Amino acid sequence: MSKEAIWDIAAHTSVKHDLLRTYLGAWFPILGKFNRRVVFMDGFAGPGRYLNGEPGSPAIALGTFLDHNYAANLSGTEYIFVFTENHAERFASLEQVVEAERVARGGWPEHVKVIVENKNFTEVAEDILGSLGHKDLAPTFAFLDPFGYKDVPMDVIRRLMSYSKSELFIYFDINSLNRFATAGQQVDVHFEALYGTTEFKNAPAAGDPGRQQFLHDLYERQLKNVCGFKHVRSFEMLGANGKAINYLFFCTNSSVGFDRMKGAMWKAAPSGDFRFRDSLGGQPVLFQPEPDTAPLQSQLLETFAGKTVDISTLADFVVTSTPYVSSHLKTRTLVPLQLAGKISSPNQRRPKQFPPGTQVTFPSLPAIATD
Repeated sequence: MSKEAIWDIAAHTSVKHDLLRTYLGAWFPILGKFNRRVVFMDGFAGPGRYLNGEPGSPAIALGTFLDHNYAANLSGTEYIFVFTENHAERFASLEQVVEAERVARGGWPEHVKVIVENKNFTEVAEDILGSLGHKDLAPTFAFLDPFGYKDVPMDVIRRLMSYSKSELFIYFDINSLNRFATAGQQVDVHFEALYGTTEFKNAPAAGDPGRQQFLHDLYERQLKNVCGFKHVRSFEMLGANGKAINYLFFCTNSSVGFDRMKGAMWKAAPSGDFRFRDSLGGQPVLFQPEPDTAPLQSQLLETFAGKTVDISTLADFVVTSTPYVSSHLKTRTLVPLQLAGKISSPNQRRPKQFPPGTQVTFPSLPAIATD
């Protein structure tokens, strides 16, 4: 098999797979409890394995579900796995991997359906949408890990993800975009499909330090405005040299799901080969074993200055508006602020304790002197 069809696994790919495994371990049972059908779609499934036999994302998704200790309780829900790969040699390998998985398990359970397609993501998505007619989609988790910027149209994502409980985890190849955006008509058609707009043509010229941020921010805005996701967050992957490898975007309408995925990021990120980075209030936030919550402390003091708010309001803000997770709020953030005398509470029974119902008071910001 050629090198184009199967290759060594990269460190950042292993981490994407760890994130997928961790998150799906929670997503599958939660969605299965309340829905009759759940769909996992791997839009760029690849060969299904790597050069030294490491499992690809299809085997990881199947194994995460089938080996889950809660799987026996989910037989009342139909689970559909859709794996698509357009490249002929990769597809041949993918078929072998999926079939070997089926045989090793003595066949798929009755409530599990596995579809392997030798088509590109757009074709399969259109097939699914066409077969539904006017019916609603089932909750769908779409894992899209394309090479470059082709075959991930914003409009197709919008329609495929139209069910409110659907979620998207997508690789965003910022280096390819930075290189080819505004290059001319031959690529413009792909960029217009990717963004769902021609606004990418307004990106600063190549070499401008604001170009990459513009292309990133436009994509984030389109995922919110076009696809209707309530929560969209990107995670910048940095290589060992400190330069950006790519971005991972996670999109959902669930604040619980949002918190869980960010938690998986914090857990998986530390490595000698790469790191995750985000920002808050203009300050960089590196995902590391011992989180530095200084940016979060500053943001809370600024956002809630002069107000008394419930602890639940603060938790919601942390989850939906910052790179941090709910578990970072109390011990790592509010306690240091209280010990420093920067916050108080009118109804707190014990210092450093913030149970439900606790009110937190933030001081007003100092007045800015004017001439």
